[in-house]
Amino acid sequence: MNALTSGFRQSPRPITLEGHGVRLVPLSPDHADSLRAAAADGELWNLRITSVPEPEQTGAYIDQALQGLADGHMLPFAVTDAASGQVLGTTRYHDIIPAVARLEIGYTWYARSHQRTRVNTACKLLLLEHAFNTLGAAVVGWRTDNYNYASQRAIERLGAHRDGAIRHHALRRDGTVRDTVMYSLLAGEWAEVRAHLLHQLQRPRN
Repeated sequence: MNALTSGFRQSPRPITLEGHGVRLVPLSPDHADSLRAAAADGELWNLRITSVPEPEQTGAYIDQALQGLADGHMLPFAVTDAASGQVLGTTRYHDIIPAVARLEIGYTWYARSHQRTRVNTACKLLLLEHAFNTLGAAVVGWRTDNYNYASQRAIERLGAHRDGAIRHHALRRDGTVRDTVMYSLLAGEWAEVRAHLLHQLQRPRN
């Protein structure tokens, strides 16, 4: 993609990102069994406000992510423990819009035993560093269900700006229609947020 059609410094493409105890590797069909195991830690597919696939849908979930990659609007990762290689969950860039150098971070979930740990902070730091420092993104966005209060709190702890809600926006897995809460972080705000995330990773935890 040339400079006339892309505002990114570098086009998003599959890459491995590593640091702070985690490694984000390009998602592949080989991760199906490991993702099923991660989702089984807490039976996460029973949560109506998340995108976690049911066990028998894991292969289709990966296929959908890889189709998004092929179509140029997604870049999916498996989240792994850097030391053991254990798959902890998944995340991705999505709604990639090269013309305005915008992308969003989402489809993020972790095995229950790795929730409320350093994993999410580490992943977001890696993804934001790559988006702003390498790709040259102008803005990074997030979206979440209006009833997913845990996700909203996690996004707000990053320092993202709450832009508002799109009402009656998308179907949930149970067939109800959700409002979608939108957040964003501009390139000019990144330095302060990066310092905040590094502080969160360095401070002791009980």
